[in-house]
Amino acid sequence: MNPMNEVQISKATVSICVGEAGEKLSRAITLLEQMFDQTPVKTFSKVTNPEFGIRKRQPIACKLTLRGEKADKAIEMVLEGINKNIKPTQFDAQGNLSFGIKEHIDIPGMKYNPDIGIFGMNVSVTFEKPGYRIAKRRIQQKKVPAKHRISKEETMKYMEDNFNVNYVTE
Repeated sequence: MNPMNEVQISKATVSICVGEAGEKLSRAITLLEQMFDQTPVKTFSKVTNPEFGIRKRQPIACKLTLRGEKADKAIEMVLEGINKNIKPTQFDAQGNLSFGIKEHIDIPGMKYNPDIGIFGMNVSVTFEKPGYRIAKRRIQQKKVPAKHRISKEETMKYMEDNFNVNYVTE
């Protein structure tokens, strides 16, 4: 097989949205630091919504981006929390995967800590093939040709082969 056609993980993004600044957000940041040994960044609201008590540019969530081996380990760990069951509808047309975990204590090895509480999280996995850098570089930036783009079926096969994922329909 051509090495330029091999699908690989570009990055994994893990985020926790708490909807408010303060103590709850700092506990979510602590949880992500403990789980992945990396410092997360705060994300800020874009609009003011009085119904939810959110002002514009107020910190309401935290996220971190994992690449390389850290991403592989994190995806493996988080998939254990959902018993490696994924729906085909969780893949988008570009082949990226997104899923959520209701409670972080579902992940094996994670114990309940009363100081932190229980949080759910969203995980987004971005895939790419070698050569995708042409879309991101500064000089001579180009589009990735259609024949080199990743399809939903390719990433589903990759996840099945590398992470032993089961596809469920509900």
